[in-house]
Amino acid sequence: MTKKILRVLNGEAVWPPPVWLMRQAGRFLPEYRAVRATTAGFMDLCTTPEKAAEVTLQPVRRFGMDAAILFSDILVLPWALGQELRFAEGEGPILPPIRDAAGVAALDTTRVRGAIRPILETVRLVRAALDERQREGEGEATLIGFAGSPFTVACYMIEGGGSKEFVHVREMAHGQPELFAELMDKLVKATITYLSAQILAGAEAVMLFDSWSGILSPRLFRIHVIEATAKIVTALRSRFPGVPVIGFPRLAGLMLGEYAAGTGVQGVAIDTSTDPSQAATMIPANMALQGNLDPLALVAGGEALASEAASILEALKGRPHIFNLGHGILPHTNPEHVAQLVSQIRAA
Repeated sequence: MTKKILRVLNGEAVWPPPVWLMRQAGRFLPEYRAVRATTAGFMDLCTTPEKAAEVTLQPVRRFGMDAAILFSDILVLPWALGQELRFAEGEGPILPPIRDAAGVAALDTTRVRGAIRPILETVRLVRAALDERQREGEGEATLIGFAGSPFTVACYMIEGGGSKEFVHVREMAHGQPELFAELMDKLVKATITYLSAQILAGAEAVMLFDSWSGILSPRLFRIHVIEATAKIVTALRSRFPGVPVIGFPRLAGLMLGEYAAGTGVQGVAIDTSTDPSQAATMIPANMALQGNLDPLALVAGGEALASEAASILEALKGRPHIFNLGHGILPHTNPEHVAQLVSQIRAA
């Protein structure tokens, strides 16, 4: 029998909807913190297959989630291309900024296949564990692979880390369009390689995270979000026609419908600020919507969480829907609140 999430991504309205949460493998779980304490750093965890597989599986075991999302990071790709990457405690990712032609030229797409080998081994280990759980009657979780979308990854590569405005990124996109296009072209090719390898290793669906797509003007959104995503989806669908792609154009706003129509994705994840009822009018009725609970409602728990979740369930009942957050789970979330949410959805 086809797994629930794959049924939804094929256009079926499953009730109650399947559920998983962005960043569900992470710091809010004590068992994750225990594994993390045994590593030399975040990238060490990402590139140690046995440990990365363990933390990927933890939320499936604890909560019975309908998906396991590969434990990794969107910035694995620039690292695989040869850009230095480190994670400073309390600061987030730090990369040497790429601001000129020499920096773009130094990125080597031939490095990617070798660099990602540990991550692909994680995928294989997780898929084997999920298959075993299914054989033992312990659930039918779908393994979701992922990558950062080229524009969002470019944001960190150019800026040198996180930012509120990503000024240097937007300056390059407007003022040096040829250079920016060259960087995006390398990222599109590398993303196709990366996601294809994850699928071959066992991923049953893949997701593209475009966390900063909403900072672009509509014109640049069409070029660097819609067109770039369409190239990736077209390449993946030609090789793996049965493997669905979920796109997350965070803060897309009124561009959401155009994104759904122009990219070829089978599912669209919506952020917390998007009204799910309005999103449902912008997206074809047979296309899956994923989301979009506020992570702070999950932190609050209790009646606040129950009310928010009920509102989303009601808004999207009768159409293909994967219940999720509108952004990643927060580190100070109480695991009991996650259990409350999953129980509410199962009982819907």
